[in-house]
Amino acid sequence: MNYKVFDGHNDTLLNIYQQQLGKERSFFEESIYGHLDFPRAGRSLFSGGFFAIFPPPTAELMVPDPEDHLTEDGYDVPLPSEADPEACRKVTQDMIDLLYEWEKESNGQFNVVKDASSLEESLLQGKIAAVLHFEGAEAVDRDLKNLETFYQQGLRSLGLVWSRPNAFATGVPYRFPSTPDIGEGLTEAGRHLVRKCNELGIMIDTSHLNEKGFWDVVNESNAPIIATHSNAHALSPISRNLTDDQITAIAKSKGVVGVTYSVNLLRSDGKMSTDTSLQKIIDHIKYMADLVGVDHVALGSDFDGTTIPDAMKGVIGIPELVQLLEDNGFSSSDVNKITHGNWLRVLKETWI
Repeated sequence: MNYKVFDGHNDTLLNIYQQQLGKERSFFEESIYGHLDFPRAGRSLFSGGFFAIFPPPTAELMVPDPEDHLTEDGYDVPLPSEADPEACRKVTQDMIDLLYEWEKESNGQFNVVKDASSLEESLLQGKIAAVLHFEGAEAVDRDLKNLETFYQQGLRSLGLVWSRPNAFATGVPYRFPSTPDIGEGLTEAGRHLVRKCNELGIMIDTSHLNEKGFWDVVNESNAPIIATHSNAHALSPISRNLTDDQITAIAKSKGVVGVTYSVNLLRSDGKMSTDTSLQKIIDHIKYMADLVGVDHVALGSDFDGTTIPDAMKGVIGIPELVQLLEDNGFSSSDVNKITHGNWLRVLKETWI
């Protein structure tokens, strides 16, 4: 099996930056904790992906257990309040520094890539390619004065929000069952941010964004529309997932959806159950491929940032997932597109 997997989203930076007592780990040492590290990646077809920075990584801002917020039909987790921008900027810089420490420590085997040619070279040479991604634009000044500084530091992908509001947009709360049509669209600063990202060549990610904000991005952006880690609402009717109309709009823009392994975004009942088959991941991939074509679906695991199926076992489960793609009738050409080719194409069309 010679496929290369370039993944749409992981929170490994956050997970290692925010160490827990007794669960300390290094990216370069294999651990029983977490989903992704360098040794396990080397045995798993993992060739890189979007390494997310989510600030600030404090317990009260992480996703609560939906079972603590049950309703008659499912659950409704309250939307967190806005985070402090100054605290976010400090944490963001710390995590940028950590990413470059990994690059230095790797002796050339882990590269922070800033252009498509570097990404292609890294894939060809069997190294791990990391794209610096912000999950939420809290660290960006409202007037965007520091955006170009972040760009110079390697920022090449930006999710406008996590599931909380900020100066630019509003995220969706974790609500099941629910459409993503919750809250207002982009602010004027958010519209300006989208246009500036287009100008610089920073990919815009719509995962966690509410539906009105999504359509504002569609109207403002002249680049492909992306959702790095979202699934099909038709199969799992949670607020975080994409409707058929949204998936179709992404395809029309020549964009890509990264299918996430998060169990509550996979299951029709929305439960946080780790007893979830890997076939559920394939089902979402097949649904989107049937709806809009295989050119517009990829992988977006959310390793180290969510609850994944027990059968996935972290990054080492990738070969089994890829085998399932073949078993479900995807050709080798299709699998190459899903595992890395579609992300590479979109980044070539987005980055300048």
